[in-house]
Amino acid sequence: MPTGRSASRASASGPKTLRRRRFMRPALGLAALALVLTASGCAVWRLSRSSELVRRSEPFQQSPAQPALRLLVVGDSTGVGTGASSPAQSVAGRAGQAFPRLAIENRAADGARHADVLQQLQAGGRFDMVLVQVGGNDVMRLGTLDGLQAQIDEVVRRARALAPEVVLMPCGNVGNAPFFFAPLSWWMAQRSRSLHRYTQSAAQRGGARYVNLFHESDDDPFVRDPSLNASDGLHPGDGGYAVWWQELQTQAGLAQTLAAAR
Repeated sequence: MPTGRSASRASASGPKTLRRRRFMRPALGLAALALVLTASGCAVWRLSRSSELVRRSEPFQQSPAQPALRLLVVGDSTGVGTGASSPAQSVAGRAGQAFPRLAIENRAADGARHADVLQQLQAGGRFDMVLVQVGGNDVMRLGTLDGLQAQIDEVVRRARALAPEVVLMPCGNVGNAPFFFAPLSWWMAQRSRSLHRYTQSAAQRGGARYVNLFHESDDDPFVRDPSLNASDGLHPGDGGYAVWWQELQTQAGLAQTLAAAR
């Protein structure tokens, strides 16, 4: 299967600036998160492990010689595939394996929020589909969610300007992640509900597709099978991304939309 790394992100700014942004954003986010995690009893080694997974992460991209269709991936660490054993095990990587004639450009970055995705979309281009995987950092970072609905609406608007098909797939219920303990986990679950409510309504207004990965604790596959989580207890592992990939196919009808790229 042909793969390649595009220079799309480098076109927006210099390589040194991009490297700083890639590692500084998640580092700052983890530092802020540590303030509340200490109080909630989260082990320090989980923070260290998460930082290591971020450092090793690499977004999957694919450049077939004669692409039939073009997919743009934007978002956060879940778009990058952080926590997977290799880029091929991420959602984007699984799309590449299922659709070998699909060109995949991946602009996702660890630590990104919806405001950052707006910047990722500014690079432009023409695609057949845009997959948006973002939301976890908006949930986890300290601060109000005021303004998030407007940001998601704008993400949909900008993505629709680049492709006729837009799929919004925010992460699942952050409150169920082993990374968090009560009472912080309860707060994260509530913020996750808000994220999904905002995303679903934005998809309906903007003509995008919404993939629902949210589950309450008693029916969450990541709770029933902890092996779906990566070693930091925050990101999906290979099995977790496989679950998300299946949901993406089922809920977004990828087989029909991307059939020409098989």
